[in-house]
Amino acid sequence: MLEHLTTEARNPASEHLDSLTPLELVRLINEEDAKCTEAVADEAEHIAKAIEVIAHRLSHGGRLIYIGAGTSGRLGLLDAAECPPTFRSDPSQVVGIIAGGPSAMLKAVEGAEDSTTLAAEDLQKLNLSNSDVLVGIATSGRTPYVIGGMDYARSVGAYTIGLACNRESLLKSRADISIIPVVGPEVLSGSTRMKAGTATKMVLNMLTTGAMVQMGKTYGNLMVDMNASNVKLLERAKRIVSALTELASEEAAKLLAACQGEVKTAITSHRLGVTAEEARVILHATNGHLRAALESMGRLNGHAANGHTTVNGHASNGHSSNGSH
Repeated sequence: MLEHLTTEARNPASEHLDSLTPLELVRLINEEDAKCTEAVADEAEHIAKAIEVIAHRLSHGGRLIYIGAGTSGRLGLLDAAECPPTFRSDPSQVVGIIAGGPSAMLKAVEGAEDSTTLAAEDLQKLNLSNSDVLVGIATSGRTPYVIGGMDYARSVGAYTIGLACNRESLLKSRADISIIPVVGPEVLSGSTRMKAGTATKMVLNMLTTGAMVQMGKTYGNLMVDMNASNVKLLERAKRIVSALTELASEEAAKLLAACQGEVKTAITSHRLGVTAEEARVILHATNGHLRAALESMGRLNGHAANGHTTVNGHASNGHSSNGSH
């Protein structure tokens, strides 16, 4: 029952919430929010294991699918939506589903989270398979919609990860991995959009960022596989290319344009003195890992006796044909 859930309990520190000054209220909420970091840290090993599984599945054609209701569903949708611009991932690779459908993102759909069958229908529409990973997000750990989705996922052989904020939850019995940051009672009793929502977002950030890093979407801490879909991101892409090629901003922009906006391709092309097409071949051979491409080209493609490099059957004289040098 709800009254036994930690997230539904009254927080002794906020029993006089309505008597606090704005500054006192801010300080109290901030103190409580600080507990989220420790709660998430306690789940580090489980989160790391989940990252390994997600990266493996995504690398082999599977998908990461979030499912949740209310705040949990909205956070899953948000994290999924941010992957394509950040990591140039296909929009179908990381997907969010919310109880009640897309309209529930902005307005609550009454009763949707109480259905144990709607989730299965939603997952069937996505053709959920045993190649996919389903992350069921439910602060309480008992939301019927999420439980139903997890049961369906297990029936088709999908890998299941349960994310909740209450130690003893039904989700654990449905999950291959359970991630349970226990943040304690909310400042506003039962308002799990607060600490529970914050901890949930922290975990989701780790899952997708960690998986994408494992898949070679970064070089150091730079977004080398980003999708420059607006002015801000284009400027960031130019800065990254400039930083890793030592080209002036204007030349970096020309190189990036010649490579269809592909940051990793542009960097590989310039650093190895090959065409954009050849750079893509090299990156493909290293599963998209830029560092491996830059460090292992000789082993992967061989060197001609005259010092020229052979790429995909073509000799390169160390100068890019895209005019970037």
